Amino acid sequence: MDPTPQVTPASVVSLREITESSLLDVLRLKVREGQERFVATNAVSIAQAHFSRVAWFRAIYADEIPVGFVMISDDPAKPEYGVWRFMIDARYQGMGFGRRAMQALIAHVRTRPGARELFVSCVEGEGTPIPFYESLGFRLTGAYDEGEAIMRLDLSTESTGAKS
Repeated sequence: MDPTPQVTPASVVSLREITESSLLDVLRLKVREGQERFVATNAVSIAQAHFSRVAWFRAIYADEIPVGFVMISDDPAKPEYGVWRFMIDARYQGMGFGRRAMQALIAHVRTRPGARELFVSCVEGEGTPIPFYESLGFRLTGAYDEGEAIMRLDLSTESTGAKS
């Protein structure tokens, strides 16, 4: 009998603070081969977060198993909100965890002061996450930042990608 807890597509998705006891598990999460060009490692992201006054980051859990990582730029003084990093471990992709994590993140951002829009930037090309973000209601703006396409989600609407 395998004592390792298993996740299923029905597992409950939550965003949780990364603690000393969960750090190594989060650092071990990796995207699929070929996706590395789309997102920095969690180690780089967590290091950057510790030196940024606007970084808000969490581990993505399915039940009690860390399956991903998310980090946003959260600057209520401006107010500006943007998805800085988002990844789901290769083993857990295709189970709906990414969509539910983004829906939870969007709900969180909606609670922030002055939040009217959420931005994300994406590398274009084969395997780009642009269709995923579009399914959640993000739209390409036509602008680019450091070669990445900028997408915007209008938070005044209720759309968060009801597709399953």
